[in-house]
Amino acid sequence: MGKQFAVIGLGRFGSNVCKELYQLGHEVLAIDANENIVDRLKHHSSHAVVANATDEAILKSLGLRNFDYAIIAIGEHIQPSILCTLILKEMGIKQVWVKAQNTQHHKVLEKIGADRIIQPEKEMGMRIAHQLDSEKIIDYIELSKEYSIVEVVATAKISNRTLVEVDVRKRFGCTVLAVKRDEQVNISPLPNDFIYEGDILVVMGHKNDIKRFENKGM
Repeated sequence: MGKQFAVIGLGRFGSNVCKELYQLGHEVLAIDANENIVDRLKHHSSHAVVANATDEAILKSLGLRNFDYAIIAIGEHIQPSILCTLILKEMGIKQVWVKAQNTQHHKVLEKIGADRIIQPEKEMGMRIAHQLDSEKIIDYIELSKEYSIVEVVATAKISNRTLVEVDVRKRFGCTVLAVKRDEQVNISPLPNDFIYEGDILVVMGHKNDIKRFENKGM
């Protein structure tokens, strides 16, 4: 069953979120103050509206309090983003996700109760840096300051061995969540499942432990 999303601010980030959610079959209300931008999203959303996102009366008239999620992706100006977040939280929307422009903006959004704060450039920069740091890393997701999930390519060192033989958990304190092989994904790998060179291991753990596994276990 599809969810209801309001995407406020239709720059590059907001537009892409809007289009993707709509393609996934959800009801998406697209909102921006720029009429030309809204026109471009009419065929990529359920409804596209020209509106001032800091006007509480307008947001209420659009029925936003009935939505499951609101994604605030207002562009360069921090103040409208903060005001819109406050209004939507006071309206009781279950999940308010906000794009932050910088660290200061991030701190303010935390204090006023944003449910998730997104810094696309920072997050993508971190993922790229980790991929550049090690040829074994395919992807990187930060869970917290200390823990992350990475996709690492199995080397010849652990090829033709079972997960229990490699013993990632005991030796390195990490958990193998899944094993990708070609187009197949084993999301519940068993201790006796074999690993082959070129397999992609989805590994979760403390960043230091994952780094040890990369350097010594692979």
